[in-house]
Amino acid sequence: MMPSMGKMLIVIGIVLVVMGLVFTYGPKIPWLGKLPGDISVKKDNFSFYFPITTSIIISVILTILFSIFRK
Repeated sequence: MMPSMGKMLIVIGIVLVVMGLVFTYGPKIPWLGKLPGDISVKKDNFSFYFPITTSIIISVILTILFSIFRK
């Protein structure tokens, strides 16, 4: 039981570090959030932004990383 809890804490720590790096350096990456396929609608008093392509790319990267660390 303890080794699995230790692994879970390590994974949570890595996820928190990655999230911290994304929040710190994410705005400095010029193409992040501005890929073709990201939906952006701007009207007079309304703006809507849905980064679908960016979300898919991040999901694929995280899936690959988690499959590597699972083994």
